[in-house]
Amino acid sequence: MDRQASNSKQVAGGTTEPAVRVQNLSYRYRGRQEAALKDINLEVGEGEFVVIMGPSGAGKSTLCVTLNGLIPHFLRGRMEGEVHIRGRSTRDGRVGEFAHEVGLVFQDFEAQLFSTNVTLEIAFGPENFAVSREEMSRRIDNVLGRVRLEGFENRQPATLSGGQKQRLAIASVLAIEPRILCLDEPTTDLDPIGKLGVFEIAGELKERDDVTLIVVEHETEETLDADRIVVLRDGEVVRDRPAREVLRDVELLEASGVMPLQVARFFGKLGVPAEERPLTPEEGVAEFGRRGLAVNAGRHQELVEADRRREAGYGEVLIEVEGLSHRYPNGVVALESVDLEVRRGEFLAVLGQNGSGKTTLVKHFNGLLHPTEGSVKVDGEETAAQGMLKLGQRVGYVFQNPDHQIFSDTVFDEVAFGPKLRDLDEDEVKERVREALEAVGLVGYEEEDPFVLTKGERQRVAVASVLAVQPEVLILDEPTTGLDYTEQRSMMDLVRRLNEAGSTIIAVTHTMWVVAEYAHRAVVVRDGKVALEGTVREVFAREEELLEAALRPPHITAFSGALGYPVLTVEEMLRITEAT
Repeated sequence: MDRQASNSKQVAGGTTEPAVRVQNLSYRYRGRQEAALKDINLEVGEGEFVVIMGPSGAGKSTLCVTLNGLIPHFLRGRMEGEVHIRGRSTRDGRVGEFAHEVGLVFQDFEAQLFSTNVTLEIAFGPENFAVSREEMSRRIDNVLGRVRLEGFENRQPATLSGGQKQRLAIASVLAIEPRILCLDEPTTDLDPIGKLGVFEIAGELKERDDVTLIVVEHETEETLDADRIVVLRDGEVVRDRPAREVLRDVELLEASGVMPLQVARFFGKLGVPAEERPLTPEEGVAEFGRRGLAVNAGRHQELVEADRRREAGYGEVLIEVEGLSHRYPNGVVALESVDLEVRRGEFLAVLGQNGSGKTTLVKHFNGLLHPTEGSVKVDGEETAAQGMLKLGQRVGYVFQNPDHQIFSDTVFDEVAFGPKLRDLDEDEVKERVREALEAVGLVGYEEEDPFVLTKGERQRVAVASVLAVQPEVLILDEPTTGLDYTEQRSMMDLVRRLNEAGSTIIAVTHTMWVVAEYAHRAVVVRDGKVALEGTVREVFAREEELLEAALRPPHITAFSGALGYPVLTVEEMLRITEAT
């Protein structure tokens, strides 16, 4: 284990107590054989910005809830060792007593929201700490601006998009003005610019010596400004070093189930030592020139031509959207005059910032929503005329949160529900379930309770339940949300195999590297209209227009685009690079 020796700040007359001191901490949940945390030692100084990374099951969220006393006072299990918050042991006080010191935004942020409108949600914490009405109003205005929720004051949280709910959860904790702020994967449902916004907030807080920031994050691009990165694996600290040092260690991150920075990975593949690897696109361009490297234009042209051949190989138009507008009952116009075609065999990514209308758009494809104006046809027939049962046979929809879709007591019953609804005989139902579970790698899970599975496994159950109906089109709304890097790759490899087997795939996602590596074509929705459309390479090459739509291309695309030859993956960049 590699651990930074001291994180306390020096003051006149001696050394202050660190904001957080974790000593020999181990924790085992009741009923579990394996400990979630094993002999953790960690210090975080006042005003530090520390990022915690690691795969699912590493113990990141468990470590977070030890900081505000939920462990050991609320969650059941066995705790050994000590956690001190600004000098006070969490064993010595109640959870409520630490709430003002430690603000925690949970990974399951929706469970944190309960008020009837945005303003009341933000006001709840300060109100409980007897903050004056004038001061409370100031705080509400301040945090609404910080998280970009101005104008939403009277909206019910349930009516917000996933990303907006996440920003509201962050705002409700910021309003308490805690001395220590712990954010457990705060950017999972945010668009790329929204993610940047959260870390801009982190940057602002970093300038204040009285706020200590601890962030659990799996997006390495967002962590460059952290003071330190702590890497957890199997409940243990495997690295605790300055952020840029950890980010250059591509091999460590990959071994720890964390996606490394693409520019660092590219130069690592070229044999550049870890300590010399650039991290950002700008640093990469400078290093590319310094090392005398060049782009082979002919090889890049081969990539472009391969895109064109693939596009020419699609089948007939399967989904046809003409003049589509949608107005919700509350008067919000979510879509306006959208025209779009989806051809058989495509892998289409639908992109856009939170609230842009992308989920509203794809919900028209399977009849979950109907047009206010215009038309949507599937296989040449209006969706409104087909009915949900018939349309559900053709177009399957996997929701962003699998828990909004799953309801059965066993995996078998969950996956069998759709085929049974269509009156298939028992043998056919069993065969459909077997095939679907085989496709998602869950054979043997038939009798498991889906609600005790991991998030990635529940996501696969949701996909299997749709696959068992054997739809022509599979729509996935944010299929990688809440999954670590290894789980994301596993999920998207599955989706790619389904596409290669003939399924038409439509994915709504904020994860730009997933779009670059898996999708064929991209549509960018901005303010309810189609702003960009084309092959993924074409769309990602238009960086300024993407930024206007609150999107950013992956680092490797920005890096290669600055050289004049946009690529989508590290492997493509290696293919077109040569020494001069």
